[in-house]
Amino acid sequence: MDIESIREYCLSLPKVTEDFPFDDTTLVFRIGGKIFAMMDLEDASKLTLKSDPNQALTLRDKYSEISGAWHMNKKYWNQLNLYGQLSDTLVKQLIRHSYSEVVKKFPKRRQQEFPNLS
Repeated sequence: MDIESIREYCLSLPKVTEDFPFDDTTLVFRIGGKIFAMMDLEDASKLTLKSDPNQALTLRDKYSEISGAWHMNKKYWNQLNLYGQLSDTLVKQLIRHSYSEVVKKFPKRRQQEFPNLS
């Protein structure tokens, strides 16, 4: 997937916003004010996503294109190399998983405002 396809897909999910909180090149996608995905516009080869800690390790073992995210808590954050062999279907699945992981951390009452996308 290219950067524009990822941006369009992320923004197609319910209640997603985007901004540049760190600098002029790091595009961040949020749900309920919390980050679930990040990309550097100057290096469009990488996408950073939140993951369940057990799944994060499993994905890293299974796919050479997935590693612990640079500058993030590697227990929860993976970095995808988009120039590798990951299918668009898998990337979209991992984006939805990241979205759902963030929603799971909201209070129960607030979770009901968002669909379960995993």
